[in-house]
Amino acid sequence: MPAFPFRLSASLALTLALATPALAQDADTPETDAPAVEETVPAPDASGAGAPAADGDATAAGAGPVVPGGDLAVGQDVGEALGGGPEIYVREEHGSWQVRCLRAPEGQEDPCQLYQRLADQNGNPTADVNVFDVPDDSDIAVGATILTPLQTLLTAQVTMTIDGSAPRRYPFSFCDQSGCYSRMGFTAEDVAALKRGSSATLVVVPALAPDQAAELTMSLSGFTAGLAAIELPNAE
Repeated sequence: MPAFPFRLSASLALTLALATPALAQDADTPETDAPAVEETVPAPDASGAGAPAADGDATAAGAGPVVPGGDLAVGQDVGEALGGGPEIYVREEHGSWQVRCLRAPEGQEDPCQLYQRLADQNGNPTADVNVFDVPDDSDIAVGATILTPLQTLLTAQVTMTIDGSAPRRYPFSFCDQSGCYSRMGFTAEDVAALKRGSSATLVVVPALAPDQAAELTMSLSGFTAGLAAIELPNAE
């Protein structure tokens, strides 16, 4: 399996440290437009981290066939990635979801999100999903971040369907050394559909094999209970 390790501690810390999100519309997509949660992109450091990645339409000379999602595989588990980074822990589990929290300074509430790792149709781990609460005065009820590897075709965006519903497309916001981020905003109606559903399908496209899209199944088992577990503490 190709190795595209994610530094999950850094990526989760980034999404957990969200400021109040602003909303943007993807007006150029053929499917139903979907709101994206926009955030400030970290400034590039000396190594270029935080800089947007190119769409990656180059081909590798002499490369063999690429299986669907094969060049999008995640190679590092969170237990290996923590290292000396932020202290992230699993507070509880609900069905297919983990409630992961970032250890906050003493006297502050630990911010938490729902987490699930997604595999493609061949069982290759391909993307990480973090779902987070947003302020009650927002038009968006819940936000989510999809993290995919750097060799993702950004112009193809992320396509999502819930139990066979009409597909919606979400743009990528930026890439850093951890991967590429798509910010999703879900309305109250979207959240209700997620709570009722059994699974959602996300499609991402490898840059080196755009004709071999990776289809990722996101289980919705435990989503309702997991969302309640992060909504209540974060609202206090």
